[in-house]
Amino acid sequence: MTYVATVADLREPGGPFELRTRDLAEPGPDEVLVRLVATGVCHTDLVAADRPVVPGQILGHEGAGVVEAVGAEVGAVEPGDHVVLSYAWCGECANCARGRMAYCARFLELNYVGERFFGQSSFATFTLTSERNVIRVAKDLPFEFLAPLGCGVQTGAGAVLNVLKPRKGSSLAVFALGAVGLSAVMAAHIAGCDRIVAIDPNPERRALALELGATEAVEPADAPRGTMDHSVECVGSPDVVKAAVSALAGPGECVTLGFTGRRNPVELDQRALMNGRSIRGSIEGDGIPQRFIPELIKYHRQGRLPVERLVRTYAFADINEAIAAARQGAVVKPVLVF
Repeated sequence: MTYVATVADLREPGGPFELRTRDLAEPGPDEVLVRLVATGVCHTDLVAADRPVVPGQILGHEGAGVVEAVGAEVGAVEPGDHVVLSYAWCGECANCARGRMAYCARFLELNYVGERFFGQSSFATFTLTSERNVIRVAKDLPFEFLAPLGCGVQTGAGAVLNVLKPRKGSSLAVFALGAVGLSAVMAAHIAGCDRIVAIDPNPERRALALELGATEAVEPADAPRGTMDHSVECVGSPDVVKAAVSALAGPGECVTLGFTGRRNPVELDQRALMNGRSIRGSIEGDGIPQRFIPELIKYHRQGRLPVERLVRTYAFADINEAIAAARQGAVVKPVLVF
């Protein structure tokens, strides 16, 4: 059986997306065919749209939908299951074997330069993906909330809950309040941080951060210096990385999440690290999707991770409007619905 998918095709770097049709075959032995119901628009999609690696590659990597068919070797899901799609990993390398899937030896190959973006290419009405990419979820949850869990929310919340693991009563600063940064704010509140400082030039984003758990929200010029136990930076520019390190008391740890898609040298004075400060990167918040996404859903059910506060939905046909809103910062998390 052949499935006909409508896909958002990008004909030239930075150009508009055009809706076209493509044929998909039945799933192979280890594949899962998913009918997409919603998919988030992530900053990484914008970076890839400006500098495509694979001609004709379909973007999108925050998919959520319903399983339509599965291959003979698939046991984790079955037709009719509701699923969230996340990043791809090989399951065979040393890092995958020890539960560090976000650092899979084939991560770049499977997520960026393969025919399927992040193993899913979810800017489409149907997608063929692997069993490792899908996480079965309860059927009472709205897809427009589920979709951002696959990358943006997982990355920001995971940086706090999986990487920093702040002790109750500690302090944490978040630099830049997009979907990743606001997810970090909510996670810091979940972790019991007493002081949560949200930094962003946008007053609307700062106000939202206060509603989501931040205790302070300031402009970049008023960012803390030398007082915080932890910091999370979500831009990737050298100045913001340095500010996030400078916010720390000693010893303190900064996690950098910002992604520019190109070489990005950052110069730090070694003296800034001599009192125990440290900085490290993180992919996908060090999350193992099959474990971490159910944890995020648990927090959402408890009212502690109101992801819906970040979301504005757009019809799939309005993808270029959603992309423009994301580029302009007019919307925290655009989500396409099918």
